[in-house]
Amino acid sequence: MVMEKSKYFIITIDTEGDNLWEWREGTPIGTENVKYLSRFQNLCNQYQFKPTWMSNWEMVNDDRFVTFAKAYLRKKQCEIGMHLHAWNTPPFYELPRGENAGLSYLIEYPKDIMKEKIITMTNAIQRKFGKRPVTHRSGRWAMSDTYFSLLREQGYIADCSVTPYVDWRSSVGQTPDFAGPDYSKELPEISVRNGIIEIPVTTLWSEEKNRALWLRPNRRNLEEMLYVIEQNYQSDNDYLMFMLHSSELMPGGSPTFKTEGGIERLYEHLDVIFKAISRHYTGVGLEEYMILHHNFANLQK
Repeated sequence: MVMEKSKYFIITIDTEGDNLWEWREGTPIGTENVKYLSRFQNLCNQYQFKPTWMSNWEMVNDDRFVTFAKAYLRKKQCEIGMHLHAWNTPPFYELPRGENAGLSYLIEYPKDIMKEKIITMTNAIQRKFGKRPVTHRSGRWAMSDTYFSLLREQGYIADCSVTPYVDWRSSVGQTPDFAGPDYSKELPEISVRNGIIEIPVTTLWSEEKNRALWLRPNRRNLEEMLYVIEQNYQSDNDYLMFMLHSSELMPGGSPTFKTEGGIERLYEHLDVIFKAISRHYTGVGLEEYMILHHNFANLQK
C-alpha cells in the first residue's frame, strides 16, 4: 500500500482541435490529435496520475474522443471538464471585427449569448458522457465576473483559467481594441469568484528571467519545470497543476512540437517530471481535488 501524500498533482489538458494557433476562420477544424491521446493517458496510468480532459466543442463531437475518454472514465483514470472556445460553439452570433482581429473571447459576447454557449457545451458533455461537468477552463484564459456567475448558474464548482503573473493583453480578441486578460498581479492562491472556486494554474515568478515559469512543457524548459516542482513542494501550496493542449501530443499539432522528434523529446521530459512529482504528490483529477480534499462547499456560499 502506498502511503498517502499530503500534496496533490492535477493534470489539466485543454482538449481541442488540431493546431488552433494557426487555424483560420472558415476552414475545417481537424481533430486528428485524438489518435495520440492514448499514449499520454497510458503514461499517466503508469504513475497513477489522473488527467482532466478539459474538452471543447469539436472534441466532444468526435465519437473517437468520446469512446476513448469513456473507457478511462469507467476505470476512474481520468475526468472530463469543460473548455469553451466561443468562436465555434453554438449559438452563432456575429460580433464586430477589429482591424487586426484575433479569435473571439467568450467575454466579448452579450450576456445572453455567453449563457447559451455555456449551456450548449454543458449539455453536450452531459449527453455524450452521461455526467454533467463541474470543472471548467475558458478558451484563451479569459474570465470575467459575468462569466463566473454564469458558470455558477449551470452548476459548475471550479475554474482553472487564471494564470498568475501572466499578462495576456497582447492576445487581441475579435472586436475593436479588445485585449486579453491581465493576470500579472494575480497570486497563485485559491480564491472564490462569484461563487466559483478559482484554482490557478501553477506558475512561479522568476526575478532572474523577469517572467513566469510554468509547469507546461515547451521542449526547452525541463530544468525550469523541475525548479517549479521543487519550489512548489517547499511552499505551503498543497497542489501542483500541469497544463498542456491535446494537440501538442501530435506531431504538427502545434507550433511547439512540429515533428515526431519533438514529440519524443516531450515524452522524455514528461517522464522526468512525472517521476519527480510522483515522489511527493498524489495524482488527482480537478473535480476529485475539490470533492475529496477541501470542504469547498462552504466557500461557495
